[in-house]
Amino acid sequence: MILTAAAILLKWWTAAIIFGFLVLFLFNFFRDPHRIGSERQVDVLSPADGTVVQIKDVPDGEVWPGLTRQISIFMSVFDVHVNRAPITGRIVHYRYNPGKKIAAFAEKSSTENEQNLVVIEDGRGATVAFKQIAGLLARRIVFDKKEGDEVVRGERIGMIKFGSRVDIFFQPGANLKVKMREKVKVGLTVIGEIEEHR
Repeated sequence: MILTAAAILLKWWTAAIIFGFLVLFLFNFFRDPHRIGSERQVDVLSPADGTVVQIKDVPDGEVWPGLTRQISIFMSVFDVHVNRAPITGRIVHYRYNPGKKIAAFAEKSSTENEQNLVVIEDGRGATVAFKQIAGLLARRIVFDKKEGDEVVRGERIGMIKFGSRVDIFFQPGANLKVKMREKVKVGLTVIGEIEEHR
């Protein structure tokens, strides 16, 4: 903003326009809109803005025991990059894995890229996990919580700076509510329902 103002004062119009666009881009990128999604205990809210690029089954134990269904959300540089808790519960596991910076829409980015794995268990014994995955342009993954913390559905828990991806994993009985190429909104779109784990 200061550089834009200085360029205008000096009548460097090309520089002023470039700096102005950069300021607008950064304001847009770091926006954090207030959203209140469903409060139904069975509903799982999207942990990220973006587009659903993958829905598939994964082997039991590949990510976390009992979680076998995956939804992947690609976040472009134009999406909100704040991440929010998909359910209310306790963080029972957190792990950071260093890795590559493959384009986040590629399937192999889910296993090969730099990422955080977060597992949340609710009071009924139901569990979901999600990965914050760095993309080609991502330079930093931010996670504001730690193992043992309690989180509330829709609560801000971190962000991924610039283009990236979030994978979320469900138990086999989950009712997935989104389709391929569907746009989802962080903390607002219900992407699945999980019944009580017995």
